[in-house]
Amino acid sequence: MTAVTDLDVFPPSPEFAATANAGPELAAAAEADRLGFWADQAARLHWHEPFTEVLDWTDAPVAKWFVGGKLNVAYNCVDRHVLDGHGDQVAIHWEGEPGDSRDLTYNDLLAEVSRAANYFTELGLEAGDRVAIYMPMIPEAIISMLACARLGLTHSVVFAGYSPTALRSRVDDAEARLIVTTDGQWRRGKSAPLKEAVDGALADGEHSVEHVLVVRRTGMDVPWTEKRDAWWDDTVAVASPEHEAQAFDSEHPLFILYTSGTTGKPKGIVHTTGGYLTQTSYTHHYVFDHKAGQDVYWCTADIGWVTGHSYIVYGPLSNRTTQVVYEGTPNSPNEHRHWEIVEKYGVTIYYTAPTLVRTFMKWGHAIPEAHNLSSIRLLGSVGEPINPEAWRWYRKHIGADKAPIVDTWWQTETGAIMMSPLPGVTATKPGAAMGPLPGISAKVVDDDGNDIALGETEAVGYLVLDQPWPAMLRGIWGDMDRYRETYWDRYADQGWYFAGDGAKVDEDDAFWVLGRVDDVMNVSGHRISTSEVESALVGHYGVAEAAVVGASDDTTGQGIVAFVILKESAHGGDADLVAELKAEVAREISPIAKPREIHIVPELPKTRSGKIMRRLLRDVAEGRELGDTSTLVDPKVFEAIRNS
Repeated sequence: MTAVTDLDVFPPSPEFAATANAGPELAAAAEADRLGFWADQAARLHWHEPFTEVLDWTDAPVAKWFVGGKLNVAYNCVDRHVLDGHGDQVAIHWEGEPGDSRDLTYNDLLAEVSRAANYFTELGLEAGDRVAIYMPMIPEAIISMLACARLGLTHSVVFAGYSPTALRSRVDDAEARLIVTTDGQWRRGKSAPLKEAVDGALADGEHSVEHVLVVRRTGMDVPWTEKRDAWWDDTVAVASPEHEAQAFDSEHPLFILYTSGTTGKPKGIVHTTGGYLTQTSYTHHYVFDHKAGQDVYWCTADIGWVTGHSYIVYGPLSNRTTQVVYEGTPNSPNEHRHWEIVEKYGVTIYYTAPTLVRTFMKWGHAIPEAHNLSSIRLLGSVGEPINPEAWRWYRKHIGADKAPIVDTWWQTETGAIMMSPLPGVTATKPGAAMGPLPGISAKVVDDDGNDIALGETEAVGYLVLDQPWPAMLRGIWGDMDRYRETYWDRYADQGWYFAGDGAKVDEDDAFWVLGRVDDVMNVSGHRISTSEVESALVGHYGVAEAAVVGASDDTTGQGIVAFVILKESAHGGDADLVAELKAEVAREISPIAKPREIHIVPELPKTRSGKIMRRLLRDVAEGRELGDTSTLVDPKVFEAIRNS
């Protein structure tokens, strides 16, 4: 990890701590009685029927949380706020990419969700049926998710950037009866077809889908299959806005979300109802210090990913949040777009990915400084470890050197945030996840399961979760053997969940998550994290962004290969800069970590959710044919990389 000095520790300000939702008593309560603590968090929700047991772990590694309890997720996210007299509060400030906008109050949201639930019922869908949602970031996508939750339908949201083939594989695996989609979507000022992709996915006719429901978004002409396809405007929009929510068992499956594995077909991660909502609601309240009726919250994720499920839909709405939902990209029509939205709505809490922070760095601080960002009081980071240089830039140029940063570690599989600083409590270190939240237990161990002692900063270990948690996945859809093999077999004797990430713990007991284990390189017997090398590279004045992979090497086992994007202000020839960068890495980490190769490139291959596709860079570094590039924003980026 990049060295952190005492000057790089940021304690909470007295002013923030004085009004923070979390205090030291939160951790004390969890340590005194962990299950009692989770029962208290569950009590923040409305239960139609109370639970009789907090946790049943007798069938480990399959948990049952809040046994016997019944609740309705949509009721908790919408109805109860209306019944409590907050129906006129804005739930969603929606901002469309072309500049159209729409506000939905909790009254509006209740009516729209009820209409969708009534129409889904009219289609003959019943609790336990699966629904695929393949939509851009428009209100109807969130309405569809909540309507499914209201009826006990298990939704499977498929990111709208996925190909027909990827959609079909997920539809088939879940055996979805309904697909909800749009005619098209806006992307960087142009409309792109989406319904057409659904038709392509269903072209052979041998599938489980009985109905396709289409929202008009772009107005483009679309192919049509009579009796199967229906327009939202002709059906949902004219359905009754009255619907009574029914309670479902705490362990009723809420959703399936597919995540790619390193091998094999995508894994359908299953999340259930009571435990998932308890932990997403709890973490949203405390990690983001959310004040209902006061804050304007913006998570920049897409609902196609778990961050959108947990921190756009279920966590925030359960806490009566007013939030921004944005359809478009950060640079459409220009690089000022996010900061214009912050100004327009007075955003107070801003939660985004490190890759976007690094993109903002590349564009330069003059862009955010052209806007009034004084409303922002808390910043968040999610998706991958944030390098210290980006952390500092984020705090200085977006947070005015005062907004605390909550760098959150969690996974699709965990369902909710597991590690994060608590604003108002934790003194944070740039780039560190700091530690498990109250109620969560984690450790860093070696191959044999032995604890790695505090302060052994040169020892890379494996991050494990040694106690069950409420929002944990309940399995892989249709493949419980794969569930056990993937997540539990490595430390089966201890009964621990293996997160698949490397980590370190420093002398202050702060956790540093180093990324996926397959992104921890083994160079001459030394385990070196890709994120450490990337942080060292981005710490150089001339580098805007970096991605590092390990490539096969006959001598060292693996050699370090780096791909870097330079800032416009970088000067000197490429050869001189490469030499400087290699020296920088050797100085910051160790001569062992000095990259074998550094390629200066114009862009990095990224998915539409903003993640760098390191496995494809590994293909380039090792001279192999590229793997699947269907999820990339711009597959042509490899032409420029290969010419670098």
